[in-house]
Amino acid sequence: MSGSSIGQRLVLTSFGESHGKCVGAVLDGCPAGLEIQEKDIQKMLDQRKPGQSLVSTQRKEGDQVEIISGVFRGYTTGAPITMIIWNEDQDPRAYDELITKIRPGHSDYPAFVKYNEFNDYRGGGRFSGRLTATHVMGGAIARKLLKVTLGIETNSYTIKIGKILMNSKFETKMKTQIYDNEVRCPDKKIAEKMRNSILDARKHSDSLGGIIESTTINLPVGLGEPIFGSLESDISKAIYSIPSVKGVEFGSGFAGSELFGSENNDQYIVRGGKIITKTNNAGGILGGLSNGMPIVMRVAFKPASSIAKKQTTIDVKTKKPVTLQVHGRHDPCVVPRAPPVVDSLVSLVLADHALLGGFIKPTL
Repeated sequence: MSGSSIGQRLVLTSFGESHGKCVGAVLDGCPAGLEIQEKDIQKMLDQRKPGQSLVSTQRKEGDQVEIISGVFRGYTTGAPITMIIWNEDQDPRAYDELITKIRPGHSDYPAFVKYNEFNDYRGGGRFSGRLTATHVMGGAIARKLLKVTLGIETNSYTIKIGKILMNSKFETKMKTQIYDNEVRCPDKKIAEKMRNSILDARKHSDSLGGIIESTTINLPVGLGEPIFGSLESDISKAIYSIPSVKGVEFGSGFAGSELFGSENNDQYIVRGGKIITKTNNAGGILGGLSNGMPIVMRVAFKPASSIAKKQTTIDVKTKKPVTLQVHGRHDPCVVPRAPPVVDSLVSLVLADHALLGGFIKPTL
């Protein structure tokens, strides 16, 4: 799989499978001299790990990260940083039936064909959401690098589950409330409604999708490498590596297509000696470059594909229709575990561009 790496100066390589021995990541290009410990990475891994609540999969993984190389005496050395997590709670027996019965909504069929039946089908193998732990391993380091050097901070949170929407506008002071509930919504009352809707879907052997919003503050002007390396292009590419993501928009997004230019344009003003815009319909990016305003992005997730409700599919060997009921431990909604993954991928892209543009030096 030649698509297992992302980045130009700060390169993340992901490895492992859902039910293999381990999953891991190699982060190459991190400047020497960044203070980093396993606990820095563990904090974000704990925010996405399974088995924490009734609204997520009941697969219980400790997700304890081990740094194998690239860190010495508590600081990065400039060498590739290798990190692994051992898989401890695999149960591949639930997938025996899926060797030939392709699951609706999953990558089973195209992977079966592309890899000539040699793909690891257990839990989706390489295509599993389990692999987002590797995004977080690298992203936690990128997140700290950005915070220490440029003061850049990304916060992602749930704004929609099914048809239940958080209407209040996110403010930075609300960031401490994101992880106060199971669905990762900073609005407590809406969070409870979201939780109940997920539990109701689970009770009916079904699943729900939703939307994550992400806000990044304290950006310098000029991050990005147009045309094909624009900030929007690279962030979108990274975000689409998350299983179940089906849509990405910045700023006013699709709603902006209904406005007049006079309504959608962000007018410039000077505040405290700094040039800013009165509104932020551009979502912090113009011409593929950061304009100094917060990057505001929304990510749409489809409903989780593995559901216990009976569905019709095809047996790829006999090419005849069969009935399939997916067993095992699956998320009734993947959205509550996604905020730290979105944080991580946004941070990886921004740190990569900060190194490319000379905003961060190779040695701290």
